[in-house]
Amino acid sequence: MSGHSKFANIKHKKEKNDAAKGKIFTIIGREIAVAVKEGGPDPSNNFKLAAVIAKAKANNVPNDTIDRGIKKAAGDTSGASYEQLTYEGYGPSGVAIIVQTLTDNKNRTAADVRAAFSKGNGNIGTPGSVSFMFDEKGQIIIDREECESDPDELMMTALDAGAEDFKEEEDSFEIITDPSAFEEVRKALEDQGIPMAEAEITMIPQNYVSLKNPADIANLQKILDLLDGSDDVQNVYHNWDEEE
Repeated sequence: MSGHSKFANIKHKKEKNDAAKGKIFTIIGREIAVAVKEGGPDPSNNFKLAAVIAKAKANNVPNDTIDRGIKKAAGDTSGASYEQLTYEGYGPSGVAIIVQTLTDNKNRTAADVRAAFSKGNGNIGTPGSVSFMFDEKGQIIIDREECESDPDELMMTALDAGAEDFKEEEDSFEIITDPSAFEEVRKALEDQGIPMAEAEITMIPQNYVSLKNPADIANLQKILDLLDGSDDVQNVYHNWDEEE
C-alpha cells in the first residue's frame, strides 16, 4: 500500500460529495435498514450495524439522523426490501472494478451498472473474476492534523486492540484490521477520542494498475462517475493507481 494515499482520495471524494450529501445519507440509510432487519437495532449485538454506524460517523452523518434511521428500520415491517448485489468487471487496460449495490429493483440496477461499464469501454465479468485481486479488510484512516495523540501511542492502542498493521503517512495514519477485529479496534480508538476520517470494511487491492493513456483515464473516470451517480451503488472498489 506504500505510496497510495487513501487519505488524499478520501479528501477529494468528500469535497466532491459536499454538494451531494443527500446521496451519502441515502446510502447509509439503506445500509442501516438492512443491518437492523438482519441483526436487530442494538449495535453492541449487531456487528454489521456497528460497522455502518462507524461509517456514518466518519461521513459526518448527525447522531440524530443515525438514531432515527435505526428506529425507523426497527419498526418498519412493510418497507422496501433491499437486496445486496455485487458486480465485478474490468475497465480500460485491465483495471479491476468491484461494484457493491443495495437495491429494491435489481433489473434497474443491473442496467445502470452495465451501462456505466459499456460507456467507459469496460466489461462486466463473472462473479469472482476480479475479487481474488482484493483483500477484505477493516480500514481506519486518521487525519494527522486532527489527531493530538503521539504516533507511537496511537499505534500501540491499535495493535493492542487487534489491528494487523499501522502505517504512518505524511498526512494521515492508516490502520488495517481483519474484518472480525474491526469493531474492537474502532471502539478502542473511539473510547480515546481519536477522530476518524474513515472507518469501514473495505476491499484493498493486492496490486495497482497505472494508466498512461489519456483516453483510458477518461473512460475509467466515466465509469466511476456513472456508478457514483447511481443511488443503488453503495461502494466501488478498483485497483487504478490514481496517484500516477
